[in-house]
Order: sequence, then C-alpha cells, then structure tokens
Amino acid sequence: MSGIALTFFIVAAVLVWGGLIASIVFLARQPQLATYPATAELGDDE
Repeated sequence: MSGIALTFFIVAAVLVWGGLIASIVFLARQPQLATYPATAELGDDE
C-alpha cells in the first residue's frame, strides 16, 4: 500500500472505531432518557 492509502485507512478506522467506542461510553453513562418528548396519546388517530 502507498503512504496515502495507509493514511486514509488509518483515518477511516479511527473514525469508525472511535465512533463506536464513543457511543458505547455515552450509552454506559446515560442508558435511558431523563425525560421523553411530548407525543399524542396512543390510538388517537384524529
């Protein structure tokens, strides 16, 4: 592999795996929403 291809491979791998690790850490720290958005009642189709 050329140097530029290896550089882009490393950048892409860091972005993908870094995003996965950040998501896991975020979900581990805050597993559920504190408040839920207001929505319509279930079954209310009017």
